[in-house]
Amino acid sequence: MTSRGLIIAAPASGCGKTTVALGLARALRQRGLLVQTFKSGPDYIDPAFLSAAAGRECFNLDSWAMPAGQIAALANTAETADLALAEGSMGLFDGVALRGAAGSGATADIAALLGWPVVLVLDASGQAQTAAAVAQGLACFRPAVQVAGVVLNRVASARHERLLRAGMAEAGMTVFGALPRSADVTVPERHLGLVQAGELPQLEALLEDVARLISLYCDLDAMLAAAAAKPGRDAAVTPVSPPGQRIALAQDAAFSFCYAHLLAGWRAAGAEILPFSPLRDEQPPAAADVCWLPGGYPELHAGVLANNSSFLDGLRRFSLSRPVHGECGGYMVLGEAIIDTAGTRHTMAGLLGLITSFERRSMHLGYRRATLAAPMPGHAAGVVLAGHEFHYAGIVAQPDAPLATVVDAMGDAVAETGSRRALVSGSFFHFIAQA
Repeated sequence: MTSRGLIIAAPASGCGKTTVALGLARALRQRGLLVQTFKSGPDYIDPAFLSAAAGRECFNLDSWAMPAGQIAALANTAETADLALAEGSMGLFDGVALRGAAGSGATADIAALLGWPVVLVLDASGQAQTAAAVAQGLACFRPAVQVAGVVLNRVASARHERLLRAGMAEAGMTVFGALPRSADVTVPERHLGLVQAGELPQLEALLEDVARLISLYCDLDAMLAAAAAKPGRDAAVTPVSPPGQRIALAQDAAFSFCYAHLLAGWRAAGAEILPFSPLRDEQPPAAADVCWLPGGYPELHAGVLANNSSFLDGLRRFSLSRPVHGECGGYMVLGEAIIDTAGTRHTMAGLLGLITSFERRSMHLGYRRATLAAPMPGHAAGVVLAGHEFHYAGIVAQPDAPLATVVDAMGDAVAETGSRRALVSGSFFHFIAQA
């Protein structure tokens, strides 16, 4: 088969690239094609939708956190598919100021590294021929990034479309389709972004709607023909050190932020994943030798979790003899308490002294590089981890010894160092790759 690919990108967030990516993935799947989806950057929400649309697990590709060989190796999972389809993040060239492992975190880094052409989704509202100047500027900005063409979104009328197409023709830009403003399809939003795919009872209907939209207004054959790849790229499978041999993994609506590439790496290294649900008051499986609480939305379920005594007691007993680690939301649950937006305090596991509050929300967002001050499951002291932080929780108390020295993408220290106590550890950053 082939690992030819396309990247759906845009000049900025909110232009409609998620709609186009989801619709294209589902429409091609309806044709009987195998589509392997990817998401540029550190994101948990969009990959869940892309996985549902394509019927295959979506993988993140991150040029700031991942070395080039790891990105290429993950891209090679598309070799058993007919098309690799990646959704970009923010604007095409948007990243951080200082380069990371393979770039700045921009979608353009992935396009240049893998040789996948870009399909630009342009929000055409409020402009006509000027949209062509924007598209042409993006196409010329970085020679290693190939822009195959555009999809025009939020087109107001037939006259508007004619003006847009005239400008694109003058600029030498291929138009793959034009989506009418009246047919705009959106996904409900939440305070951390989009609602999770599993929470939408009409998910299949939504995916069918966007597939119908893309099939009706876009030239799927032309987009397929535009797909390409960089020949002879180097792919290095980065060994992944799992946190244990048998991993008790919290998985439900409160704990759902797990990167697919890490779970695949754990399994490839021979680890067994034993899922359990704190929301159903389940304890970590007794057969496990480590417990991992990923991020998610525990603050939305804090009252339920605080009353689930079987889960909390089981977690406390587990921690007496085996390591427990929590990321972001999981870290909060390992702490003393979560204070919700109404100011209500919910008692958590108390395995760490952390107290977090959502009463006065403050965004914490960005790449993180953490040098471990002590071991955590899967990693020794002194190891440097690359990851990402995104939450609105404020720290009321963080009295335990720090897990790591943590800096942002500019190298500036951040206060969210994580914590450790006995066999328990936690961090606000989500681990992506070993630096």
